[in-house]
Amino acid sequence: MTANRDYDEDDWEDDEDLADDADEDATVPCPYCGREILEDSPWCPACERYLSEEDHAGPGKPLWVIVTALVCLGIAVAWLFTAF
Repeated sequence: MTANRDYDEDDWEDDEDLADDADEDATVPCPYCGREILEDSPWCPACERYLSEEDHAGPGKPLWVIVTALVCLGIAVAWLFTAF
């Protein structure tokens, strides 16, 4: 058997507040622009900056790869001009 409990109007309001808080996701301010963003977001949709280095895609290819490709291209072009 369950006990009957008389609910006051204030009790219902407190229950609704708890339900609203549970549905909301935790937010924190963006360290760059200050707008509220989701706590587990990897980047800020307002200023479009990544929040950590490990989430950032990076600059692309390392500089040594680009330099090596240019040197190889230069050698290939020089070889073509000397061959003909």
